[in-house]
Amino acid sequence: MTSYILYGLLLLHGLAAWGLFLYGMNCYVMLFLHRRAWKKVLQHETAVQQSWEASTPQYPRVTVQLPIYNERYVLQRLVEAVARLCYPRAQLEIQILDDSTDETTAMAMPLVERYRHLGFDITLQHRPHRHGYKAGALAEGLMQATGEFIAIFDADFVPASDFLLRTLPFFQDPSIAMVQTRWGHLNRAYSRLTLAQSFGLDGHFGVEQTARCGTGLFMNFNGSGGVWRRQAIVDAGGWQADTLTEDLDLSYRVQLRGWRMQFVPHVVCPAELPVQMSGVKSQQHRWAKGSIQTAKKLLPHVLQADLPRFTKCQAVLHLTNYLVHPLMLWTALMMPWLPQETPVSVLHTPLLTTVGNLCATVGPASLYLYAQRQLYPDWIHRLRSFPYLLIFGTGIALSNTKAILEALCNVGGAFVRTPKFRIEHPSDTWVGKHYRGAFSWLSLGELGLAVYSGYGIYLAMHQGAYLLIPFLLLYTLGFAAVAGLSLYESFQAVCPHMPSRTRRRVTADTRK
Repeated sequence: MTSYILYGLLLLHGLAAWGLFLYGMNCYVMLFLHRRAWKKVLQHETAVQQSWEASTPQYPRVTVQLPIYNERYVLQRLVEAVARLCYPRAQLEIQILDDSTDETTAMAMPLVERYRHLGFDITLQHRPHRHGYKAGALAEGLMQATGEFIAIFDADFVPASDFLLRTLPFFQDPSIAMVQTRWGHLNRAYSRLTLAQSFGLDGHFGVEQTARCGTGLFMNFNGSGGVWRRQAIVDAGGWQADTLTEDLDLSYRVQLRGWRMQFVPHVVCPAELPVQMSGVKSQQHRWAKGSIQTAKKLLPHVLQADLPRFTKCQAVLHLTNYLVHPLMLWTALMMPWLPQETPVSVLHTPLLTTVGNLCATVGPASLYLYAQRQLYPDWIHRLRSFPYLLIFGTGIALSNTKAILEALCNVGGAFVRTPKFRIEHPSDTWVGKHYRGAFSWLSLGELGLAVYSGYGIYLAMHQGAYLLIPFLLLYTLGFAAVAGLSLYESFQAVCPHMPSRTRRRVTADTRK
């Protein structure tokens, strides 16, 4: 019986290594597709803008939806930014979709009155419940909306004044359902954590979205910083709340109905990055769980649709991409025992593990570094911050694995919002403010994994399995960093006068 269990574990480990290899190699596919599609996307963007400017511009009715929930720190910044949009006031409607349970609603009322007196068509729609969470708020707002097009901004976004003028021209094509812009970062250099997040998001927007859009693959609305054609939302069945990623769900349903989606890389919509590890975890947890829920819901329809095989394969990899985290976690658990005297098979060798982890690390790393080169003239100076992404991206594997298991096992759960504190400058702080993340006992598990991986380094050195040491070191640093930062934030919440030395050092290092 023991040998069967052992062989079963070895088989799972081998499959995990092959899975990491597959997802890692697909990053190179995305790089290839981006290089092939980049000029095409840029030429199309230029042609659309020139066509719009050459014709007599039409200004259709637009509804701007602002879904908020307990956003006392960023509400005013958001409303003021939307009020600055360059668009005929008679054709613009603003909806504040408020599910708040604190004084945010009371703060919104005078803002609404102020802008009404200035001639804006602005309304506050407060729900005494959170049925359907964000999807429910958007659906109820849509029933009252008067716009032909629906622009959506989350509370942490600050759209530029020309946002609508640079996105609406793409709807001259009647087959376009949605136009997504690239997310910018208001507080990129605030801490090591925000630096890591900026690298990850730049990889998604700078490479993946462009590659998918330019080659006709399924792409997704990112939940904010985009404009929808109302007709497309209705045609696809509207907003639905049976997943935590209502944006991804609607995106796939719309494209299955034959609509197309457009990504515009040169229109940037800045947003505030989460500054707490607890906030990053809750955001990643929601994205990971929601993507697997969407995969369970819609992949059967995708596979049955009349689509090219390559498109179907990429949809599978796209919707299940967060599976890399349980694969990484399982590999981390098994890796310390690979050098031991165990039955050897093609599915279980330190070399196979090294290849799998190498692809899982180098593939995404190449994509993220390429994105920096594509997006920023000073990309070389930004590379010094790249190790933070590797460390935090590895250390969050336990939290995301929990989210995926919940999705696979149909475990419900509330839509946990990401706290925003209006952090824009190095002197800003979240300490002492409301909405702080609660202590997570999962941090102790991450700390245990750091110790476990550290012990694996000792075993690998003792057995001469030197190929495994770099990856065990990365797991050790990743789990230790995520657990350490989570615990430190908990202490800061209790003792708000504790110095935030990490943030000050990072600010000094990235001020150039």
